[in-house]
Order: sequence, then structure tokens, then C-alpha cells
Amino acid sequence: MVKPRVGVQLIVFGEQLQTDFAGAVQAVAEAGYDGFEMGTPTDERPFEEAKAARDAARIVCTGCHAGFRNLSNPDLVSQYVRHTKGLGADFLITSGSWEWKTLDDYLQAAQLLNEVGRQCRDAGLTFCFHNHHWEFLPIEGQTPIHLMIAATDPSLVKLCPDIYWVAVGGERPADFISRYRDRIPYYHFKDGLGGENYREFRELGRGNINLAAALEAALTTHPTWIVAEQDRADLPAAESIKISRDYLKSLGV
Repeated sequence: MVKPRVGVQLIVFGEQLQTDFAGAVQAVAEAGYDGFEMGTPTDERPFEEAKAARDAARIVCTGCHAGFRNLSNPDLVSQYVRHTKGLGADFLITSGSWEWKTLDDYLQAAQLLNEVGRQCRDAGLTFCFHNHHWEFLPIEGQTPIHLMIAATDPSLVKLCPDIYWVAVGGERPADFISRYRDRIPYYHFKDGLGGENYREFRELGRGNINLAAALEAALTTHPTWIVAEQDRADLPAAESIKISRDYLKSLGV
């Protein structure tokens, strides 16, 4: 079995990304990651800065994350596609909105996801949807994330499961992975306390999520990337990501 490459989402570096982006990317390389995921650059300055940091650290950009609200702007989507490709990444990722309250909201979102997915496919990118926990909250007796996924074209919209948020949403990550195994090339591995303390994030292996079982299931889908994501950390970011990288190594990736 070909092992996936392992990356990290730069969100854990917080304000450092504004003051020392290159230092954050260098810390990613020194921690033993193959690449970094970042927010999609919206103008040329951060785009060129990201390219320079990538080259200096001698790692790659795994993918870029774009806010869903901006996907209704075709010009912005074109810019996202151009910058993602310019960074050498193969994946453009988006996530949903907590403002979605009705099933129709999810069905309308699916239409837009299909449109953006087609634009990405035509440009040679893979478009992925990243879940949170609220998409699993029942609406009219249905689980909206499954309704939305069913309304998207599998050839246009792939998935980037956030293992932690699947578990917080009330489903076993391994079951979610099995259900959509043909649509998952890219994963976010996250850990935390869950339950009422679900906003308490932890380094991988230091929370309450059975990441070993999730990884076992994930590897059966032959993903391109396993990306560690921690929304915020109490430890210095460089130390935090090293702990998570060492944990994934202990699991064999």
C-alpha cells in the first residue's frame, strides 16, 4: 500500500502567519511534514510570499482553503483556482456555514458546490468539501450533510472529512469514511475533548478521538494527503505540530 503524504494546516500558527509566514512554513518542514495547507491567497503579495516560503522550506503546498461565502463570486473563484495551481497544489477545499438552517439551504449549497467543482475539474484541480459538526444536526428528520452530499456530483465534489467534527457530530469516523470511500482523497485529522468541551482542541493523540481506528479506515481509501489540523493550541505552534507529527508516525504514516 502506498502511504499518503502528511501535511499540516497552518491555522494553528495564528497571528504568526501575518508576521512571519516563512518561519511558520519552515517550522512545518522541521517538524517532518511533507507539506502545508493554507488559506487561498486573495492577492499577489501573499501569493508570492507563500511561494517563496514553500521554496525556501523545500516542501509543498497540499491545498488551499477558500471560504464558502466567496464561492458565489466567479471572479474570486477564478483567482482561487489560479493561485492554488500557482502554488503547485492539487486541491481546493471549502467548508460550510453555520448559518445553514434548512434543508433547502443545503440543497442550494450543493448546486454551488457542483458549479465550483466543475470549474476546478476543468482547471485540473480537485475540489473538496470539509465538514464541521453542525451539518450532522438533524433537520426535519434528516441529516443534512448526507442530503447535501447526495445532491452533489461525485465527479465534481470530493470530500475532506474532518475526523474530529464527524465524531462531535455523532457519527463514527470509520462509518462515514466507509460510506463515502470513493470520494475521499484528502483528510483532516484533528483531536480534542469532544462532548460539551468540543472547542477544546488538542494535539493528535492527546484528545478523546479514536484516531487510530479512523486512520485504519482512511488508509483503505488510498488518500493523497493526511493533514493534521488544530484550530488553536496552548503550546507554541512549532511544538504543537511536532507532537502531532510524531503521533502520526507512531501510527505508521
